[in-house]
Amino acid sequence: MAKEFNVPPVVFPSGGNPVTPASGPQQRRLPTAPFQPPRSSNPGLPFLSFDVNSAAASTSFSAAPQFPSTIGGGGGSANFDDEPPLLEELGINTKQIYQKTLSILNPFRINHYLHEDADLSGPFLFLMAFGLFQLLAGKLHFGIILGWVTMASMFLYVVFNMLAGKNGNLDMYKCLSLIGYCMLPIVMLSALSLFLPQGGMAIMVITGVFVIWSTRVCTGLVVELANCGDEHRGLIAYACFLIYMLFSLLVIF
Repeated sequence: MAKEFNVPPVVFPSGGNPVTPASGPQQRRLPTAPFQPPRSSNPGLPFLSFDVNSAAASTSFSAAPQFPSTIGGGGGSANFDDEPPLLEELGINTKQIYQKTLSILNPFRINHYLHEDADLSGPFLFLMAFGLFQLLAGKLHFGIILGWVTMASMFLYVVFNMLAGKNGNLDMYKCLSLIGYCMLPIVMLSALSLFLPQGGMAIMVITGVFVIWSTRVCTGLVVELANCGDEHRGLIAYACFLIYMLFSLLVIF
């Protein structure tokens, strides 16, 4: 025989929450505002008041940003007009290189005063052009050219100072500058050889002319710029001839 249990009925209010008669109707809790820290008493610091509207208004950027007019705090203005050109800072005088190049083109009238101030900018430009023309001919000689120029400068420096003795005043830097500038006829030869048949009589004759051209110019500059050079002109010319004949072999072969 089944037992019957007296279960009190469940009443659902209009809010949807089940309420039992024993506990009575529950009242709904009203939502409370989130935590807000106390406002700062200092009006000059709006970001401490946690007021979004006032902080956004005080930290908004102006239409034209303001940049400091001084650098380093020393009070000096950043005026780039007073800065020297980049080539001048690197020590490259393009006008001097141009004048030296024109002086090499005339082997019968050498202006040795232009070459008293030695530099390596012009020689490096000529050597790179020589290597580029050789590359167009299918020969990769950049490393050989730079190495041979260095060895040739040391060779001319040693030979001249052995001939001049204690009176020799030709330094290594000036030797490198003179040999590099006098490479201009050999550079022209390498450009001309691109249009001439290799191994022919024409390229041999033209090579001889350009080698004599470079030898004459380099010998004249060394004799004029160094002491006791005139009395050893023949030996200096022989050393210069060997140097430029060596470079011309790269063009012929």
